[in-house]
Amino acid sequence: MTQLVLPLETRSASGRADFIVASGNQQAVAFIDSWPHWPAPAAALYGPPASGKSHLAAVWAAKSGAAVLEASALHGVIPDGPLVVENVGLGVAETALFALLERGAPLLLTAQTQPAEWPVALPDLKSRANALLAFALWAPDDALLMGLAVKLFADRQVQVPESVVAHMIGALERSPGAIRDLVARADATALAHKRPITLSLIKDLLADSGASDGA
Repeated sequence: MTQLVLPLETRSASGRADFIVASGNQQAVAFIDSWPHWPAPAAALYGPPASGKSHLAAVWAAKSGAAVLEASALHGVIPDGPLVVENVGLGVAETALFALLERGAPLLLTAQTQPAEWPVALPDLKSRANALLAFALWAPDDALLMGLAVKLFADRQVQVPESVVAHMIGALERSPGAIRDLVARADATALAHKRPITLSLIKDLLADSGASDGA
């Protein structure tokens, strides 16, 4: 028998104290923490999905009072004052983005790739992107992977033995997205079957996904 699992929203802890600091993001965290004493009005955070870009951007938005927009919304009305623009990449409104960089108001951009690699055609924007202060997030060491998995389980109000988390980390693709997805699957499966998240459950999920369980 399985239990129907209602699709309740999982609220991710997104305060500064909830952010996991490790060798791969220390510079980005230090930069955000240094507000309002930034050496330049605009900067970018870049890294793969689930690497903490939006979390750090939310921390800065709370500190600075910045509005938050998706890059896809730059064709609309742009609010005055500090601004976060999320997910800069292919298809961004280049003229609007260049105008934001030119106006000199505090601006934080997030993207999956570094600004020098953004696929922009406008020569002036390309030049500004190349010169933009930018900080990478994510160097997948074991400490950060473990911390991320524990945090994601905690966001779901689930405690999982460290040995189980360590096994999961050792078997998974070393990416934030893979960890996030397996945590969600483990939580849903445990709720549906009314069982705790054990090593056996994690091994079953890894086998289902084709990942090696290291056994």
